Amino acid sequence: MKRMLILDGGMSRELLRLGAELKQPEWSALALMNSPQIVRQVHDEFIAAGADVVTTNSYALVPFHIGEERFAKEGAALIALSGRLAREAADAVKDRKVLVAGSLPPIFGSYEPQNFDARRVQDYLKVLVANLDAYVDVWLGETLSLIAEGEAVREAVSATNKPFWVSFTLEDGGEEVAGATPKLRSGETVADAAAWIAGSGAKALLFNCSKPEVMQRAVEVAAAVFAEKDADLEIGVYANAFEGEQGDSAANEGLHDTRKDLTGDRYSSFACSWAEAGATMIGGCCGIGAEHIHLISRALR
Repeated sequence: MKRMLILDGGMSRELLRLGAELKQPEWSALALMNSPQIVRQVHDEFIAAGADVVTTNSYALVPFHIGEERFAKEGAALIALSGRLAREAADAVKDRKVLVAGSLPPIFGSYEPQNFDARRVQDYLKVLVANLDAYVDVWLGETLSLIAEGEAVREAVSATNKPFWVSFTLEDGGEEVAGATPKLRSGETVADAAAWIAGSGAKALLFNCSKPEVMQRAVEVAAAVFAEKDADLEIGVYANAFEGEQGDSAANEGLHDTRKDLTGDRYSSFACSWAEAGATMIGGCCGIGAEHIHLISRALR
């Protein structure tokens, strides 16, 4: 039986809770600029809650958020700082191994597959990879909306000789919650994404930044594809707590309301269903905090 790996939770809400300023367009990148000690504190709190993996706060360190000029002038230093803070938090743990995952976000905007530009994507991904490489154990392409974004991550990290994980965000409207065929936000099916993953060299396929209600079916489909292809790969989930349907708005347009019903106990119940379906890596995304991670860590172990 595979060991359950507990991932961390969403960075931005924890930054806000601890007093960091977040506003658009910079969003969580502002904390690296103005209060990096709070970023470190968030990592520490997730580790204390039971996380085996902390993810670098590099998600917003792209021109989409900080602008082309600032990315050119300050991007490398801010990216390296995000890596160093996560590495220091992980290395401070003496009784167990904590991994650092290098966050490689969708370069041209979350939930916006139509903006993907294969000609330009490596210009930005290569800066993230070069400046995180000294600090990370594994690469995490996350909140990706189409398979081509996953392929771009694979290409960007290929020379580092470090493992990489790919995490897709899913359509999570009413039809999907009701059990429709699970799809990425591009419309590509989870089955096709899993088939691509099986031949990509990635070590894991994850699903993130979507409602918890749509995750179990995605895990089941991915597990079936991997079984058919005899691919011994990990499957992971880290859902968000956003209210309403997100398909008509970008994930980073503003501060989305979060669900009051998604308590730690309820999220833990979802987590157990994902584990039963075959997930071996479970954490949280936007709105899922350290208390949620503490409870799922207890429940899954």
